[in-house]
Amino acid sequence: MIIVPASPETEQGTTGTEQQFADMQAYNEEMFKAGVFVDGQGLHPSSKGARVSFEDGDWVVTDGPFAEAKELIAGFTIIDVSSREEALEWLRKWPVSCAPGAGQALELRQVFAPEDFGDGYTPELRERDEQMRIEAARNAARG
Repeated sequence: MIIVPASPETEQGTTGTEQQFADMQAYNEEMFKAGVFVDGQGLHPSSKGARVSFEDGDWVVTDGPFAEAKELIAGFTIIDVSSREEALEWLRKWPVSCAPGAGQALELRQVFAPEDFGDGYTPELRERDEQMRIEAARNAARG
């Protein structure tokens, strides 16, 4: 997963220029044609979000906006590649027009796979999870 950091602009709701949209579309299409693109989305500013924490035995909702834009994310891209090195190759192709500002960086994180969880993630739980994902994909396809 490539995590895109928020900026003061994205936290104000700025979504990008026509050139940035075109550059990101071309990048996503290149990854799609290579068979590695899974998903990518931009996120609304934190002012439209909430944080939910568990405190003293109860759920507490804190509405956004949140103070430190540098600790927030503005979007993500999920790619399916065979190695960390391949993922870094794709990151190096990130459109310059969409590069994070000074003092910020794109972050690369690996998404867990079922085999990463060990024995506690039983075959029965894996099967239930897989069935849920299949149904979720069907629901998403129906729109």
